[in-house]
Amino acid sequence: MTEADLPALVRQVLWAGFGLGAVFGAIAQRTHFCTMGAVADVVNIGDWSRMRMWVLSVGVAMLGFNAMVAAGWLRAESSVYAAPTLLWLSHAVGGLMFGFGMVLASGCGSKTLVRLGGGNLKSLVVFVVLGLSAYMTLKGLTAVARVATVDAVSVALPAGQDLPSLAAKALGGGAPRHAAWLGTLFGGALLGWVLWRREGRSGEVLVGGLGIGALVVGGWWVSGVLGHLAEHPQTLEEAFVATQSQRMESFSFVAPYAHFIDWLILFSDKTRALSFGVVVALGVVVGSAGVALASGSFRWEGFRGVEDTASHLVGAALMGVGGVTALGCTIGQGLSGLSTLSLGSFIAVAGIVGGAVLALRWQVWRLERAA
Repeated sequence: MTEADLPALVRQVLWAGFGLGAVFGAIAQRTHFCTMGAVADVVNIGDWSRMRMWVLSVGVAMLGFNAMVAAGWLRAESSVYAAPTLLWLSHAVGGLMFGFGMVLASGCGSKTLVRLGGGNLKSLVVFVVLGLSAYMTLKGLTAVARVATVDAVSVALPAGQDLPSLAAKALGGGAPRHAAWLGTLFGGALLGWVLWRREGRSGEVLVGGLGIGALVVGGWWVSGVLGHLAEHPQTLEEAFVATQSQRMESFSFVAPYAHFIDWLILFSDKTRALSFGVVVALGVVVGSAGVALASGSFRWEGFRGVEDTASHLVGAALMGVGGVTALGCTIGQGLSGLSTLSLGSFIAVAGIVGGAVLALRWQVWRLERAA
């Protein structure tokens, strides 16, 4: 790879990311894929169909990612999820905040993009507020508070926090070897749980679960294989082109909101450039809009009143702060992170689900009190 070839590779990674995002948006719009909706269905009406769809996507992502690690294509340590320092309190607190916020805002980061593509103007407001609060938690006022409080509590592990690396340290053998059997064990168990019941074998569940899971795997391949340079022509060091973190990435929908706003505001600054996460997010909106327009479901929607507006504003702010603190959202930690079998991702997802359940119970309590 020469320096002259670098721009072409960057364009390939960005266009591939945009395409993956567009397919994600189309599938999510068509199948109503939504983590918050899945939790709400279970809590409110006892319907596990969408939860099985989400779990199926996690299982597929686990199988695909760890198969690529076993084949030597990827290394979990090249992602943000497998650091040897476990920020367990950040993951737990941030997850709780994000989970509570996504209920107030009628959906997580990915659902916000899908709803925006369908004409929901409330989601545009959520997008802006989430992006600004995420930016503040990356570099601003709440970033200072985050670093001084929850990020100060951590556990130093003997290896990367992904289970294959920890198993390799404890049992010997390389991480790829352990990724093969652990990925099969965890991913296979999740697929078995989903497919055991008839509701897990419905067409919508299979399309949503298999499709979204495969796209997450595709995201890892694009940034970790296609965009990987063993030796960058300018720095002579290993690099992953077009990623904001300078590491390999897959789908995530919190920090890219902030990076998109940063790109818009500082567009004339040539040091700012589109990244993989940003173009994936833009692709989700385009893919969702395409399906909504084609199916006739596209319609403009605004806030119902002051209370509805306040709920979405507070929820968006909680998601921005919580998502950065937890190092990801229902997709960033719930799919991309869990696919690496990261301990932090398991903690973050538990926090997100717990926060969502608390918010749903709180909403029911408010309704009962009002009645």
